[in-house]
Amino acid sequence: MKDNRLLSLDVFRGITIAAMILVNNPGSWEYVYDPLEHAEWNGCTPTDLIFPFFLFIVGISITFSLKKRMERGDDRRKLLGSILRRSVILFLLGLIITGFPSYELSSIRIPGVLQRIAVVYLVASIIFLKYQVKTQMIISFVILVSYWLAMTLIPTPGTGSVLLEPGANLAAWIDRQILGSHLWEYTETWDPEGILSTFPAITTTFIGIFTGALLGSDKSNTEKNLMIFVAGSIMITAGYIWDFAFPINKNMWSSSFVLYTGGIALLFYAICFWLIEISGKTKWAYAFKVFGMNAIAVYFLSEIVGKILYEILITYPDGSVTSLKEYIYSEYLMNLITPEIGSLVWAITFLSVNYIVVFILFRRRIFIKI
Repeated sequence: MKDNRLLSLDVFRGITIAAMILVNNPGSWEYVYDPLEHAEWNGCTPTDLIFPFFLFIVGISITFSLKKRMERGDDRRKLLGSILRRSVILFLLGLIITGFPSYELSSIRIPGVLQRIAVVYLVASIIFLKYQVKTQMIISFVILVSYWLAMTLIPTPGTGSVLLEPGANLAAWIDRQILGSHLWEYTETWDPEGILSTFPAITTTFIGIFTGALLGSDKSNTEKNLMIFVAGSIMITAGYIWDFAFPINKNMWSSSFVLYTGGIALLFYAICFWLIEISGKTKWAYAFKVFGMNAIAVYFLSEIVGKILYEILITYPDGSVTSLKEYIYSEYLMNLITPEIGSLVWAITFLSVNYIVVFILFRRRIFIKI
């Protein structure tokens, strides 16, 4: 495994985390700019690609970091300890975000974005250390097929029917039985980062792991790029075909969703790889590199600050109360062309402020790692 850091990976990570901050912070959830919306249920929008992109990146990073440490002779027990420590920290950071600022232990949401990353990173890393690539591929295939069969053949308990509807599918039922009141407050009966759907999310990460193995091989950059592009095209096609039997769906993280979004991640990364590693075009990528070098830190900061803006209250002359964020949006942005455009302007402004923070860290060579 080469020691050279891939700028294309940092840039891809930066694009992904910037997009994540953008879609998570509209001026108003009532007036979200259309391209930044998730699919209502089945289907896939550009916004639905962001989380699988990040898990794909996690997979590539697993290959690079663990392979490098294994080659220099690090003790396997020490590696497992490091993996466990990082997973626990990620999970706790996720709980800090989901519970902030009240931390009601009886109802705090246990799943979440960082929590899923933590679990997926832990499981995928252990499998990576224990098994060779061929076995990893078999495990990934078994997970996808088993999940498909479970979701489409096992009736949702209490209904007597196989259902794939919001809150009425097998994964949602398992979430309610195990997590109880610790689900996402906006759904209450299921969680988009729930228990059963985390299994296929592991396979999304393995697509990244397999990509990392290719990137670390002795093949030429042109060969690597072509193979990534071809693999992505095949996976997108397979995802489309599987969609007829198991709909592409982010909330259930369906097997077809894994293939479809994994394929798009491969194509998107192939473009980044070609532009940066092969063509040497890097000037456009500077801002995204800045985001990518402190991805988890800026995501955590954006989530906490975003919540703080709802906690700071403004009182109108008539005595009514609103949050600072709602006040700024309604007073200055809501009537900016359309409410949706105003919402987008807020999201871009918020992203820009976060960029200033990570830019300062970048210039001072401060990189916060877990």
